[in-house]
Amino acid sequence: MAEPSEHDSLPSPPPLPARLADPVPAILGGTAVWALAFLYFLVFDSANALWLWSCFAGMMLGIIGYGLFAWQRRASRRGSRGAQTGF
Repeated sequence: MAEPSEHDSLPSPPPLPARLADPVPAILGGTAVWALAFLYFLVFDSANALWLWSCFAGMMLGIIGYGLFAWQRRASRRGSRGAQTGF
């Protein structure tokens, strides 16, 4: 059996405040930035196709990622067996 180490007696850090632990503002904010950049390149610089489609891909990945995140969160809250926990 392992002997207790000095780290076992240290108090655990307090949990993050709810507003800092919630990833929704970061996900939606990032997706909004990609959407604004997409609109900029669509309206003002449509000749720059690489950036236009890169912004579109970033925006779509943000939307898909938020959908998956929300799906996992709902499954976790209703107690689904295969859902991730910790939300």
